[in-house]
Amino acid sequence: MSDRITLCIPFYRGPAYLEQAIQSVLAQDDDGWQMAIRDDGDRDEAAAVVARLGLESDPRVRCDRNERNLGMVANWNACLDAVATPLASLLHADDLLLPGYVRCMRGLAAANAGAAAFFCEARIIDRNGAERFSLADRIKPWYLPRVARHSPAFALVGEDSLRAVMAGNFIMCPTLCFRLATLDGRRFDERHRQVQDLEFTSRLLMDGDSLIGTREVAYAYRRHSEGATAIQSESLLRFEEELALFDLVADRADTMGWSEAAQVARHKTIVRLHLLYRALGDLFRGQPARARRELAMAARRSRIGA
Repeated sequence: MSDRITLCIPFYRGPAYLEQAIQSVLAQDDDGWQMAIRDDGDRDEAAAVVARLGLESDPRVRCDRNERNLGMVANWNACLDAVATPLASLLHADDLLLPGYVRCMRGLAAANAGAAAFFCEARIIDRNGAERFSLADRIKPWYLPRVARHSPAFALVGEDSLRAVMAGNFIMCPTLCFRLATLDGRRFDERHRQVQDLEFTSRLLMDGDSLIGTREVAYAYRRHSEGATAIQSESLLRFEEELALFDLVADRADTMGWSEAAQVARHKTIVRLHLLYRALGDLFRGQPARARRELAMAARRSRIGA
């Protein structure tokens, strides 16, 4: 396995989480990595964490600070643009790598030379690092292609795979490892604040690329109230973006003749179910006005009235 991987950590704030993320990189059981931290905040917190850990002179570690605040998605792209190794991952600054992540990604890349990206499964943890139950994350693996249930690694390619992704959105974004040469300059769409990952993986599939997945659990994804996903779910921005994106994917799939994938995308079933689940919770918590907003969004029809 000759291809090395850069573990990029786009950072804004939260030095305690960042320190844990860095420690999880240092604990990898495969040393074929470099680490690149890109601070998008205004407090110089990332450099302070690197210094506290005694990594300032470690040749494997780089810490840069943006001259101005770019925003989350633009900072992700800036991370990828600065990578010199063949492979790159975006480790979220409040998450953790499990010890076998680098070995897992390098192994998938070595065995699948033409693939654009690789991904694994994730353990869900809370703000304190304890494993937590997440209904949505328990359900998503049900949508994996049938081949994924009987093979240690599987390929997503073509219409059937796009249909599966639109049905379940089962790819955990920060587990993705990209082969930069195959991406050929393609990056996350900076117009989005929440669905940039789903838009990117869908676009890769519609561009004819393959994504390689494994059922191995090599990542720990932290769900907590201060995270961007939680904040944008509370504001409902997440669902506004998802509903719009599913229509865009359906439109492109239709032009490609991928009618079955287009139909699944246009129905938006996974988004509607999530909104219904949240509405039930809000009704139980005595927030009827919020529940009505969520129910109204779930009932919204697509642009063509499907």
